[in-house]
Amino acid sequence: MLDAGHGYNTPGKRSPDGMREYEFNRAVANYARQLLANYKNVTVYFSHSDQKDVSLKARTDKANNLNVDIFVSIHANAFGTGGWSNVGGIETFVYPTRPPVAYQLAQKIQRILVVSTGLENRGVKTADFHVLRETEMDAVLVECGFMTNRNEIQLLRSETYRRTIAEGIVKALAEQFKLQRKANAPAPVPAPPPTKAPVPANKDGLFKVQAGAFDNEQNAKELAERLRKAGFDVYIDKE
Repeated sequence: MLDAGHGYNTPGKRSPDGMREYEFNRAVANYARQLLANYKNVTVYFSHSDQKDVSLKARTDKANNLNVDIFVSIHANAFGTGGWSNVGGIETFVYPTRPPVAYQLAQKIQRILVVSTGLENRGVKTADFHVLRETEMDAVLVECGFMTNRNEIQLLRSETYRRTIAEGIVKALAEQFKLQRKANAPAPVPAPPPTKAPVPANKDGLFKVQAGAFDNEQNAKELAERLRKAGFDVYIDKE
């Protein structure tokens, strides 16, 4: 089950300049559901609703009644009393007893998101949050950046960053539960890296990255097209 934390109208859950946290949370959940559809024997449920704020009890009750295997709660973080702050980074929470599967999944999510986003590693932590305590299955809660950080709020607004977070969560789930991709599922194409400060040009030449090698030309063309749609400059080189 994917849990987009809070709702459109949850009091106080927004950035100093007005972005609702739920806007980010639900977007990541939607991307993650799309990505998980490419795996065998996976059913995705949502605990949240775009029509109303769903209580914490209703969320965990739904997860328990459906007897889901894992509960992943998606959030954007905040620091202070509503103003801007320099505090930033990624952190992932499990219940204080550190259930083995939940803790292993949290470590995977944390590692993958820190690498893919480049944000500060705030580590895997424990907390007595309702969604971690009252769920009868393994559960993790992911804080994907700070709404109160001027740099990170720009990332949280970015569809590229939202997709990057979803990809990281899904990759961790696939690793933890050894999910198998469907035979007809398209090859995963990672989102372009989140935009950061420009790096000075290298005066010694260009560095090139190869995305794949195929015996079949049509397979190469299909991957090239997906990369173009994702925003990359692509060419096919035949050897």
